[in-house]
Amino acid sequence: MSPADKPTSSQPWLHQKSPVVQEFGTVKQFPIALSYEARMYSCQRLNKVLADTQILYGLYKKHHWSMRGATFYQLHLLLDKHAGEQLELVDTIAERVQTLGGVAVGDPRHVAEITSIPRPPDGVEEVPAMLSRLLEAHETILAAAHDAAARTAELGDDGTNDLLVSQVIRTGELQAWFLAEHLVDTPLVRV
Repeated sequence: MSPADKPTSSQPWLHQKSPVVQEFGTVKQFPIALSYEARMYSCQRLNKVLADTQILYGLYKKHHWSMRGATFYQLHLLLDKHAGEQLELVDTIAERVQTLGGVAVGDPRHVAEITSIPRPPDGVEEVPAMLSRLLEAHETILAAAHDAAARTAELGDDGTNDLLVSQVIRTGELQAWFLAEHLVDTPLVRV
């Protein structure tokens, strides 16, 4: 029976299984004029940044929901804005890994295994501690991104270098600045 002769049905084919067709940590060949070494290195470094960025996104949402005090409204909105920007980075980084022929880390359980960002308490911390936690996560990601950007430039991977510098680093630095200024001890009103 040819596919054209097969009866049509509206029933979904449920519970399908498949063998793994590409293992995590491997790269397939794409005609993008980059060496295997460059693509492999970039995928490994990007997946680490991707895992940490997914955790940072989660921290932003957790702290957005947990804000307290006189600056609640401003920080509630700021943290949600930053979370959205981090979520955009997650997608951009993952797509770069795929473009290089790799497999992007996506399952939250796998992300938790490879992240460098420490787990926060399950409860709510004081606002300065939450902001400090976000700043420390930013610094971890920024240090890794600076290092990876330098090496990807040496390997000729301009696309990954550009992504790391123009999006990951610039977004992270700007967000860190906005957060750090909330930790300056200045009164809201002078007498």
